[in-house]
Amino acid sequence: MSTENEGTAVPPAPSAPPVPVDAPAASAPQASDAGAPTAPLPPHPSGGPQGPELVHAGPAPAYASSEGQQQAGPGGPEGTWPPPQPPGTPLYADGGAGGPGAGGAGAGGAGPTGVWGAGYQQPAPKPSNGRGGLVAAILVAALVAGGLGGGLGYTLAKNNDNGSSTTVSASDSGGSVKRDAGTVAGVAQRALPSTVTIEAESTNGEGGTGTGFVFDTQGHIVTNNHVVADAVDGGKLTATFPNGKKYDAEVVGHAQGYDVAVIKLKNAPSDLKPLTLGNSDQVAVGDSTIAIGAPFGLSNTVTTGIISAKNRPVASSDGSGSNASYMSALQTDASINPGNSGGPLLDAQGNVIGINSAIQSTSSGGLGGTSQSGSIGLGFAIPINQAKYVAQQLIRTGKPVYAKIGASVSLEDSSGGAKITTEGAGGSAPVEAGGPAAKAGLKPGDVITRLDDSVIDSGPTLIGEIWTHKPGDKVKITYERDGKTHTVDLTLGSRTGDS
Repeated sequence: MSTENEGTAVPPAPSAPPVPVDAPAASAPQASDAGAPTAPLPPHPSGGPQGPELVHAGPAPAYASSEGQQQAGPGGPEGTWPPPQPPGTPLYADGGAGGPGAGGAGAGGAGPTGVWGAGYQQPAPKPSNGRGGLVAAILVAALVAGGLGGGLGYTLAKNNDNGSSTTVSASDSGGSVKRDAGTVAGVAQRALPSTVTIEAESTNGEGGTGTGFVFDTQGHIVTNNHVVADAVDGGKLTATFPNGKKYDAEVVGHAQGYDVAVIKLKNAPSDLKPLTLGNSDQVAVGDSTIAIGAPFGLSNTVTTGIISAKNRPVASSDGSGSNASYMSALQTDASINPGNSGGPLLDAQGNVIGINSAIQSTSSGGLGGTSQSGSIGLGFAIPINQAKYVAQQLIRTGKPVYAKIGASVSLEDSSGGAKITTEGAGGSAPVEAGGPAAKAGLKPGDVITRLDDSVIDSGPTLIGEIWTHKPGDKVKITYERDGKTHTVDLTLGSRTGDS
């Protein structure tokens, strides 16, 4: 398929990074994103989830087909793009209402099952009885006795303090305590003032809570597309800083396929401090990570972990039944939950290396009676190098630009590679005439197994890898035809917009 959103049903995200490929994808409940690059997802197949699931943290179609094409579904070439999401599809790490077992880590559209960050209700108190009253009375008496004993002990200690004590007390200057720059507390102290809690509400009152961070001094805030999707068409959008200051905001641009969005504060303050952007290409497995967000509406929450994997192919959804996003993600075990979506993933120096977007979940949650799921230590972030490029495009033009190869590939789950289909959607050609794939000599039936040094085990993996590049980049494609392996150079084309 080409680099645009079209294809058959999206397979679950592979359970292992592109290299090596030896494990089948984990299954997950079907979920979806809002605003797919080309067309809405078809109805979900019946039946509940059969295994672990990813929560948006990510939906599932692959964007490898040519612009405007629709990839054939499992039942035939007429399937619409994006295709239905199969079990195993990750969900957004923010919130969107999901089906059974669906969870999220950011804000997202709220469906009939609830909204991410919904209020937690305390259980009703149990009626008191005679025994309860007695226990309470004894407790009061004990507290009184404890208070008398404590006061007496303090008096005796004060009277006996003749300056011979060997204890040492910390000095107190009366000012704020400063944390060392290299500590988690130091990083949090510097980064928190530049993060915001985002509340998005649609015209019909649905919405949710997510996170974002200051991108520049002009008031631009970067977050996930699924965090602000509800407010795109006339909805309400606000951003609140840790100091309590709240600003109305508007969507500057959003990229459903990348799951990146940029909003701008109205009447932005003049003292904004953008977070420093790191280099996600230089991140190594084992590096320390710090995540900031609003899990379940608990704003300004800081969690820590490490980079547990790189280049993880993830197709994710917000759980609302619409469209999907793709990423070659950074995997972290830092705790990420619904409401974290759109927040920064920082390195040990406080540089942004990713945007928290999705989580893997094993079962439905129960907070507030919704189907939200929580962290099990498998979170996924969009690499900041990719997100920076997308955000800059959105600020300049308001529309995303996607790289493409100009061929339709199968989205069926496999470990053999990304197969170019023999029929395109709606009778279109499987290989776009005059497109990058055609110029490179690729034909229907060819199976792409590598893109540069990355192993390609499926259509979604190919799409995620293509989207880590920019239009015009030259890549080396390895493919199999008639049992023989071939390698060709290919210059990536481009497509503008999500539809």
